[in-house]
Order: sequence, then structure tokens, then C-alpha cells
Amino acid sequence: MVTTNSIVINFKGGIISPGYLKEVLLLAKEARVEHMRFGLRQQLLMEVPLKYYTNFANACKEKEIIFYHKKEAYPNTVSSYPADGIFTSNSWLKEGVYKDIFDLFESEPHLKINICDKNQRFVLFFTGHLNWVSSTSAHFWYLYIRFPHSRVIYCWPELIYTNDIANLSKMIENLIYEQPKVNTNGSALFESVKNNKRFHYTHKPMEGPLSIPKFSLPYYEGFNKSDNTYWLGIYRRDELFPINFLLDACEVCLETRIGEIYTTSWKSLIIKGIDPTQRHYWDYILGKYRINVRHAANELNWQIEDNKEALILKRIIIRYFDKEDVRTYGMCFAIQTKPLFNMFASIVIRKSDFKNVNRLKSLDRYDILYEKDFNPNGAELTLFREKVEKNYIGPYLVSLCKMFYEQDNANKLLPESTAQIKSNEGPAKEEKEIYQCKNCLTVYDGAPWPEADDKAIGKNVEGLPENYVCPLCDADREDFIKIKLPQLKFIS
Repeated sequence: MVTTNSIVINFKGGIISPGYLKEVLLLAKEARVEHMRFGLRQQLLMEVPLKYYTNFANACKEKEIIFYHKKEAYPNTVSSYPADGIFTSNSWLKEGVYKDIFDLFESEPHLKINICDKNQRFVLFFTGHLNWVSSTSAHFWYLYIRFPHSRVIYCWPELIYTNDIANLSKMIENLIYEQPKVNTNGSALFESVKNNKRFHYTHKPMEGPLSIPKFSLPYYEGFNKSDNTYWLGIYRRDELFPINFLLDACEVCLETRIGEIYTTSWKSLIIKGIDPTQRHYWDYILGKYRINVRHAANELNWQIEDNKEALILKRIIIRYFDKEDVRTYGMCFAIQTKPLFNMFASIVIRKSDFKNVNRLKSLDRYDILYEKDFNPNGAELTLFREKVEKNYIGPYLVSLCKMFYEQDNANKLLPESTAQIKSNEGPAKEEKEIYQCKNCLTVYDGAPWPEADDKAIGKNVEGLPENYVCPLCDADREDFIKIKLPQLKFIS
């Protein structure tokens, strides 16, 4: 029996005002909501008990808080803005440009729209229907159209000016819904737009195809340094964020004048601009709610639908990865349990049969597919295994991981010293000893760090001051372990 209403609140581009979020949280708390989730498209999801729904809806209307029932919700506009300044740099696409684009949209789009920096590796480029990607020319954009319910991607043959993104998006949306002949036919869609004499937009010739960077998901959790401040990434294994924790987070933001919180397409939160003198506030509330902010990287690199079935399957696979100590760096995984919901990842686990929804879960079977070159910013899935039982998915994924690293290594030149050892052409060099943080795997080999005391520069860890800390995760110097270079560990 249904006891709650599934509610969606969109935060355009993944940007949340702490004051606005606090209002939402207080109304949700009055409606006896205890936890919230954040979805793939950077939106807020919650379950409001039916008993309190009417009061919640009236209170939201009074506060001018717009929400949707999950089945009727507009797809939120996704952006790479949360990565700005921490995962991207030296780009003309900055805060003001993102927000100018968001302001151009006068109404909620019916299609999924992505606004992405071409230099970033944090948001997958083609998870939207209209995927706007910055070009090397300031204020001009590539447009990649992925037609609804398909993996067909069409590259618009022109670069589009920033101020025309919203209008052209609206025009394309109308054509896709009103003219069946242009559905999945990019050339026909382009001609329909160009033949409309009343519609004009600024464009320029393409300077060349979009250069899609090799995928490597940055570690987006925990405290991390950015210039003279910290940013904090918060991921929840069960996807549930306690209401009281979020309320305290809003209070800290308001008290310390942090104007924005960011949701990500990995269902996590990012808070930027934390002053080092105010970090203790965040340490306090993380400890108060026992929020862990150092999960293994192979648990963070997942794109899964906003449902429990996908989450449960992810947990099963993660347990197998942990048991087998599997390295997954450079890849990401997705789980698709619904027929019309396309997922993008290096490797996609897709439910084989969507028809019989009432059968026993133990009878479910899954197809395993992978992208060409394992780059999730693509649309060329290849079938690896089909109709696999749930308990056998893990071993097959391990095989694909091995394939990825064999393929990746084949494209790399061996370092000279390694090649010498491999071919036995000369004596092996003495193995260098280094120090590595056991928490975040930062390496210290005697070279100076920016925070190092002048007297400690160039010395080994034993020579560093007692209050020396890791520049990435703030671990004590005792957490640095002496190892030989071939034993160097990497984030997996």
C-alpha cells in the first residue's frame, strides 16, 4: 500500500541557496520527512507521508517553493558548474556564464539539458537530450542531440552563441515533440530549424570536432584543498541524507557566508570555499551525525537510477569488488533496470527482460555491455555477456576490468627503466624509497610541499615537524608509510 508521495524539487544546474534549502528542509521536517536523496540530475528527492502531504503542499505554495510529483517532474537542467574551480581551470566558462545561461530559460524544459565545460571529467557529456559543450572559442558551444529513448547522437554542424542556447533548445524541443519525422533524424531536424524564416540565432562554423577527454573520475569526497580554501564532498552509501544534518549544514553555510551548496550527478553534495579557520564547524557536524567522508573510489564511480532495485544490485557488486580487491580507476559503472532510461558509463549492467515485473527477483537476468575504449562519453555499447544471474555479474565485471587495463597499457609507452628491466638489457636500478599517505595515497618523496616548514624542505618524513599534516587530507605525519617505488598504491 502506498503511504508516501514521491516529491522532486529541481535545482537548476545543481546550485542550491542554503537559505532556500533550509526553508524546504523545515517544511519537510514538519511533514515528518526524516531523510532526503539527491538524484542523477542534481535534483532533490523525498518521500512525504500522505497524512501530512496536504499541509506540506500548502506550505510550499505559500513559500513559493515549486515541487513536482516524481512521475510528472520536469527533468532538471544538469551542469558541470559544481566542478568549476576544483576540477576545472583555465576555462572561459565561469560562474557568471553558467548563471546567465540558466536565466535565459523562461520555463522548465521538457527535454533533459546538460551544460558542460569541455575540459571537465566530472559530468558525463551525453546523459542529456540536448548536450551543450563549451568550445575553445569563448561563448560558442557544441550541441550534441541525443534523441529521447535512444542512444542516437547527432552533432549540430554549427557552433552556437551563448545567448541563443535557451531559444534554440526550445525550438528543437518543440520540433521533436511535434514532428515525428525529425525524431532520431538529426539532418531533418537541422533543416527544419534552418527553414524557419522567423527564427534566427548566432552561430559560426565548427573549428573541428569536439575533443572528448579520456575519462578519469576525480575523487569527489572528503576535505580537499583548493587554493587557500577547502571544499568538502559528501557521499552517502544508502543515498539518504538526514534532514537534521542538512539543516545543520545550511546553518554553517549561512553563519560562515557560504552562498551556495552544489548537488552532483553522482548523487552527492559539494560545499566550496570553506575557510581553514572555519573547517572545525564541518568536522563537528560530520562527527555529530557520523558521516563518513572517505569511501573507496570504486564505490563512488557509479551511475544508477533513482530506485532501490539498482541500489541493492550496486551493493552486491561493490561487496564483490571489495572481496576481490578489484581496481576500477579510470572507469565508471551504471545499472539500468527500466527500459526507456538510457544509462551512460564505461560498463552498463542492463536488466534483460522488463516485461514480467511480478516475477521472483532471483529470476532476474542482466546483460553486461561496455563502451568503445571504455569511455562513458560515447554511444557505442558492445554486448559482453547476456542474461547473467545476479551472483555472477561480479566475476564478469572483473574480466572487463582486466580487459580495460590490458587495452590501456597497450596504448602506453613503457618507461625507459621499466623497459630495461623487461628486456634484461642491463642491471636494474636501485629501488627508490618513498613515503605515501595511507589514507588518500598522497606521495612524499623528499620534495618540498607548499605548506612545508623551511627547515623541513628536502628532508624525509622523519625530519618533518611533529605537527606536519598531509596537504590533501590533513592526515598526521605518522600516517605516511615508507614503501619502495614498485609498491606504490593508486586509488582504485
